[in-house]
Amino acid sequence: MNRRRELLQLGPAHIDVIIEGAGPAVVLLPSSLRDSEDFDLLAELLADRGLRVLRPQPRGMGRSSDPPEGMTLETLAADVAGVIEKLGAAPAIVVGHAYGHWVARVTDLRHPECVRGVVVLGAAARQFPAGMPQALAIASDPTCAEPARLEALRLCMFAPGNDPRSWLQGWHPQWRAAYRRAAQHPPRDDWFGRSHAPVLDLQGEQDAWRPPPTRRELADVLGHHRVSVRVIANAGHALVPEQPQAVAQAIAEWARQVDNPA
Repeated sequence: MNRRRELLQLGPAHIDVIIEGAGPAVVLLPSSLRDSEDFDLLAELLADRGLRVLRPQPRGMGRSSDPPEGMTLETLAADVAGVIEKLGAAPAIVVGHAYGHWVARVTDLRHPECVRGVVVLGAAARQFPAGMPQALAIASDPTCAEPARLEALRLCMFAPGNDPRSWLQGWHPQWRAAYRRAAQHPPRDDWFGRSHAPVLDLQGEQDAWRPPPTRRELADVLGHHRVSVRVIANAGHALVPEQPQAVAQAIAEWARQVDNPA
């Protein structure tokens, strides 16, 4: 696999980017407190399907600069747009996993010239189900006992029967407060019901953050002509480590539809 890394200068910040493949660009944004290396296998699968995959490391992860004072979702979206522009990849499909889908949506809102499509991957319901944030806090805290963390991962991240052990590592809890504050700005009401680009809402069938009654929630708000909903079997909120082949196939098929509409 032709995989390389570049450290891009974006204003006063450095953003570490993993790059592989050739073809139309797809940007992968990881979930809360995790970095882009979660997508190693998914990126390889997408590159094998003829896509150029860009993985900017979030602030404070890899070699990317630390979160600045007052960081917001718009700060993170500007990083994504800057990477797309710097690498001559506009317009790109931007794929955001969980927290990353907030960044993807705000990138589309503030930098529409950089985005030709948005994939919301493992997006939670607009109103989080009871107990999910508390379970995530335990799952992502390496100071908690391993049995408690595994129980929390099974509750809030992985479908029954799927092994959550791979997600005992890979967390960056030192940035919890910075990313939590960033998520408040702009307020969700400013961006949830708006989209410039078409959207693929890719959900795990057993995602505890996305109960079945909320399956069409985003399509109902943005319009069923704009949002395609796909449900991946035997997957929870983590989704990518659970069903990488199915996720890659769904993204690649939808990307072709966006680039070659009937």
